[in-house]
Amino acid sequence: MENIDLLSSPHTAADTPRRGSSLARIIHRRRWFIIFVIVPVLLATIYNGLIASDIYQSESRFVIKAPAQKQMQMPSIANLIQSSGMSGGQDQTNEVMDYIESRDALQDLEKKVNVRNIFADPDADIISRYPGIFGEDRFERLYKYYKNMVGVRIDHDTNSAVLTVKAFTPTDAQKLNLRLLELSEDLVNRLNARFQTKAIAEAEKRVRDAQARVRAARLSLREYRNASDVMDPTEEAKGVLEVSNKLVSEQAALRAQLEATVRAAPRNPAIPALRSRIDAIGAQIAAQNSRAVGTDNGLASKLTQYESLQVDQEFATQMLTTASATLEQARTEAVKQQYYLERVVEPDRPDMAMFPKRLLNILTVAGAALALYLIGWMLIVGILEHAPED
Repeated sequence: MENIDLLSSPHTAADTPRRGSSLARIIHRRRWFIIFVIVPVLLATIYNGLIASDIYQSESRFVIKAPAQKQMQMPSIANLIQSSGMSGGQDQTNEVMDYIESRDALQDLEKKVNVRNIFADPDADIISRYPGIFGEDRFERLYKYYKNMVGVRIDHDTNSAVLTVKAFTPTDAQKLNLRLLELSEDLVNRLNARFQTKAIAEAEKRVRDAQARVRAARLSLREYRNASDVMDPTEEAKGVLEVSNKLVSEQAALRAQLEATVRAAPRNPAIPALRSRIDAIGAQIAAQNSRAVGTDNGLASKLTQYESLQVDQEFATQMLTTASATLEQARTEAVKQQYYLERVVEPDRPDMAMFPKRLLNILTVAGAALALYLIGWMLIVGILEHAPED
């Protein structure tokens, strides 16, 4: 037995260095695979499995709506459908989404909650939390981190906006989501106020322009009356016509009387007096007619310019009436809320961490590392095959 043991001991001692040298050769031969594939996968496994902090995501949904405007057109099925219920404000939804992802939203959010403290949670791992390992606490870096933690998109199946907020605790995620919704509602209200103020200002400007036009038209009409020494050519022409008609009737009666007198008593001494009255009335008729027509200063020539000025005044008055009605309508609409944000789903308080996707992250690192290794290996093999031989 001793001889067997003595013989076997040297054999075992000799095998140990051979096994060690064989393992070293394998490691040396596969060193690049180990460095570029095994080590990154091992580090990703350690980080995602032991170090990476849980990240919770709160989700909410909202839409922007407005009272449907009834169209002043012939009734149709499309108009009947559109005139009932509410119509969506797609442009306003896009504006709210742009705001949520903007620096203004982050600045407004910082006034309501301490965003830096939430994202820089000391219980979170140093890689995941703000500002990172070598990052500086600056607003631009905070904004970049904010965009990674906050997202908003349109769900085309329901046409609603989906707002997602990530944080290291469920309470913080829900709080940030709720505050962003409140800021979005404030933005919609500001857009309404801006639109209403602009509409009222434009309506007031139209009223002022119409008032100025009415004043100018009245002033022109007054100046024309003073220059032409006439109050209303239309009314004066009516008076002239009435007087002329009476004179014509009176003249016709006198002529009939003259004719009867001449037939009955040709030598009647009243005949010259009747003829004188007829001639005088004829002169008056001619004078009245000359006041109305036939001269540059006649009422007919004055009437054309007067009617033109009067039409300008009436048109300006109608414009003032229309502008005043538009102003009242704008003020009435200002009382109503043109658009409003309706919460379809309130921000939830997650009870399970959705991030990080640990297994997916490990597999992603493994796939990327293996792909890079194979690409590098193929490049080296290609270079060696085409290298000149010494």
